[in-house]
Amino acid sequence: MGLTLGDRVRSSVAALMQATGASQAEIAASLGVGQAQVSRRQSGSAAWTLADCDALAAHFGIDVLDLLAGPTRACETLPTRRRRPAGATESA
Repeated sequence: MGLTLGDRVRSSVAALMQATGASQAEIAASLGVGQAQVSRRQSGSAAWTLADCDALAAHFGIDVLDLLAGPTRACETLPTRRRRPAGATESA
């Protein structure tokens, strides 16, 4: 059995955050919510809304359908300018 749509969005967001170096706080700011709301959505205790998906896709510069398709497709379509530079590490 495949992933649910909610699982795919959570996986896509996690993969995109990893690929770009984006933090939950950055995602929250682009959505106009608090970091705790992003954390709840990512943990599965709250659902990503369609409006959230539109905003997430815009934030990462991808089509919303690519976000919904899952992490592989989302990362494949991520613009080069949004990718974390090679060798860069997450800040503590």
